[in-house]
Amino acid sequence: MRIRIVDAFTDRPFSGNPAGVLLLSRADAFPDDTWLQNVALEVNHAETAFAHPLREASEADWALRWFTPATEVAMCGHATLATAHVLHTTGAHDGPVRFATRSGVLVATPAADGSVTLDFPTAPLTRIDPPGGLVEALGTEVLTVLDTGPNVGDLLVEVADEKTVRALAPDLTALAAHSERGVIATARAEDPAGGYDFVSRCFFPNVGIDEDPVTGSAHTALAPFWSERLGRPRLTGLQASLRSGRIRTELRGDRTLLTGTAVTVIEGDLLA
Repeated sequence: MRIRIVDAFTDRPFSGNPAGVLLLSRADAFPDDTWLQNVALEVNHAETAFAHPLREASEADWALRWFTPATEVAMCGHATLATAHVLHTTGAHDGPVRFATRSGVLVATPAADGSVTLDFPTAPLTRIDPPGGLVEALGTEVLTVLDTGPNVGDLLVEVADEKTVRALAPDLTALAAHSERGVIATARAEDPAGGYDFVSRCFFPNVGIDEDPVTGSAHTALAPFWSERLGRPRLTGLQASLRSGRIRTELRGDRTLLTGTAVTVIEGDLLA
């Protein structure tokens, strides 16, 4: 079985967010969950994606699931982009691909320039009071806190400025008490000429990821938040991890489009 490591939301190797991708040949069935989780632990990236083809009468083309080294997740943007990239570059699927997932049918559409646009549900944002201990866990004062709903499962936290986002060194053990998955920290871009509109970092200790390099699902919450603030439906976000990556977003009501590119960096045989 072929396994690939794909760097997503980047146009060059060793940046963006790496994901494992396995295309399974059997239609209409995944292997045992224990095996899927063991493979994801072996790959040991933020997510490993498993996809198998569906029969022609199905509502989607491929079934797709995502696992961190610790657990299965309900939605993952970068591993979906990575899977679409593999399908298109290997010739396993042509044109837009419909994925059946725990978050409904998600569509990935390739473009002539090599980019892929993901059609994801927009996260419902609910403003809440900062939970007790959040400021101490994050290590900085917060301006706004929002719950991002069940699909994303994070707290979206606005902090003072871009420098604050980049300098964060949170107490991850303490941070884990405040949401289902973790915390998205964000601020407006300092330099309007920098090519991005807002900056973020994502900390997900509850699913075994201390800091996620580039998080597509988080941008289904960041897009509506910053589109309302900045008055524009189309924006570009920079996730300022050590690997870093950019995501172009377009808010369309209850759907958010996420656009980026990907690069396959490793391909080999899974023998187990």
